[in-house]
Amino acid sequence: MFTGIVQAIGTVHSTLKTDYGLRIAINPGDWDHQPKLGDSIAHNGCCLTLVAIEDAPDGSPLWIYDAIPETIMKTTIGTWTKGQRINLERSLRMGDGLDGHQVQGHIDGVGTILSVSTADEYRVRIGLAGFNMKWMIPKGSIAIDGVSLTIADLNPDEQWIEVTLIPETLERTNLKDRSGADGVNIEADATVKTIVHTIEQMHANHQIG
Repeated sequence: MFTGIVQAIGTVHSTLKTDYGLRIAINPGDWDHQPKLGDSIAHNGCCLTLVAIEDAPDGSPLWIYDAIPETIMKTTIGTWTKGQRINLERSLRMGDGLDGHQVQGHIDGVGTILSVSTADEYRVRIGLAGFNMKWMIPKGSIAIDGVSLTIADLNPDEQWIEVTLIPETLERTNLKDRSGADGVNIEADATVKTIVHTIEQMHANHQIG
């Protein structure tokens, strides 16, 4: 489990196609986190398992992960390129505070940046074609590339949401790198998804309505 509060920004060192998907090497930069093999770390919101730790030619650490086809299909991982900045967050430990909201690291799909406005505030509109818009509620929580944000506005018919970003978020995450037509990993609030699923199942079973 994660919180959607980004703890560091790493960079993609390399991606390599394999028989089972992609092998990804991430340089964690100056993050002082010392992971062990098998640890879960969120990369742009996607929970990945650390499978190896290697050294880059310059001696900097490289964290190695494997992404299977299902993960590649549901996320932006297949589009990552060398040098791209990646939001990083380690998994919660017992006793940690929940400063953002409950984030599972299980991406629901990829949204598309429709517009970025900086006139009065930094506002981003994201298209969610194909998503269940019942998961999106006014002032509800959403994780975008692993960042816990609040839905500022939405249009279920046109399938978009808007979020506003404060300077602190722009400084501590990679969201300022995003521009029109870029893809972003989307994870809807797990609590809302559970409620919607339960109600839909009850309707299907003719228990209400």
